Formats: sequence, C-alpha cells, structure tokens
Amino acid sequence: MGRPSGIDPRRRVLTRNPCARIICSINLTLSLDDEVVQQARRRAKAMGKSVNQLVREYLEQLAGKSDREAHIAELGELTRNSTGNSRGWKFNREEIHERR
Repeated sequence: MGRPSGIDPRRRVLTRNPCARIICSINLTLSLDDEVVQQARRRAKAMGKSVNQLVREYLEQLAGKSDREAHIAELGELTRNSTGNSRGWKFNREEIHERR
C-alpha cells in the first residue's frame, strides 16, 4: 500500500489518543415509600444537598471509595509521626492574611 499523494515522506505524522478520564454513569431505580422520599428530600435540602448527591456519597462510602474516617485517621497518624521541626515558629494570623 502506497503513501497518499501530497504527503511529504520526510514529515512524521504521529497520531495520539489523549488520555481521558472516562466517567460512566448508570441509572439506578429504587423502590421507596413516598413518605420516605419526601422526608429524605427535606433533610437533604436542610443539608444543602440533593437526595441524588446523598445516595451517591453513601454508595461511594459503602464501596470504600471515600472513607473520611480512614483519611482523618491517616492524617492524625502522619501528624503524630512527623519528623518536621518548626523551630518554635507558630502561625501568625496577621502574617497569614497580610496582602503582598
């Protein structure tokens, strides 16, 4: 098979497929009592979230994707075992918020 006419044989043509994060979503049907749904909507609204968001977060936690307690425990462990030395320096609120 020959080269298409009009293409310079000295020119390299690289084809790259960029890496992409593919997010697959599925529809999930749940059977719930109307009163349960209404109460869930009220509580979600009070939390500033949607029922969908709460269910998603719960399922992610259940699947082990987002385990806040484990992250908090890990941070505590890292803090306790830190070998860093601040040499007595402490955060100073005015210094942190100083505009430069």
